[in-house]
Amino acid sequence: MLRREVLRGGATMGAVAVAGCAGDSDSPAFREGFEEGIGDWESGAAIGPEVDIEEFEWELGVSDAEAATGDRSLRIWNEGDYDDGVTWGVHPVPVESGRSYQATVNAQFWSESESFNTLRDAVVRLGPEPPDVEEDFPQPGVNTTDLGETPYGGLREPLWLTDGWREYSFEWTTPEISSETLYVALGTSVIWEGDATHYVDDVSVELEAR
Repeated sequence: MLRREVLRGGATMGAVAVAGCAGDSDSPAFREGFEEGIGDWESGAAIGPEVDIEEFEWELGVSDAEAATGDRSLRIWNEGDYDDGVTWGVHPVPVESGRSYQATVNAQFWSESESFNTLRDAVVRLGPEPPDVEEDFPQPGVNTTDLGETPYGGLREPLWLTDGWREYSFEWTTPEISSETLYVALGTSVIWEGDATHYVDDVSVELEAR
């Protein structure tokens, strides 16, 4: 049976802080600590064509089991039976249309322990469209910090590198943005067979106009 928490709607508002304008480098354009719930976050998942997506089990929701700061974080669980699949949450970030930016995205990810095996990858993305398939995130080992101007920014890097919380970050040199919204997405990608739970906290998006 498919187990998932649909995040759209609900009675609780998310702990989203929109500080200043997108061109103000001193204040993040977006900050999330999940202290007040899920708000406008939406969930998504994908798996390779050999597996029906309805067979891939995953959950995503706010939890008080772990927190980098405060009392809550975003909990992401997915199964590993297929050695494949990715689960993510996505949230809109307001920007000014017709401008380009230097973006910096930071997030804290929690792993249960350190492992010599790569069991899961952290995936994070910022772009003009929300992700729809796993290929919308960077390839393994890619971080857009040193790539210059690209269609979207992001990273895909191993989890389980430490016991507890670890920061993941990337920079993105954007093209001219033709809409008033970017989308930040983050989640976990299955590498190794076995179910796994991770937590995400202290998400921030900084945008400096170029």
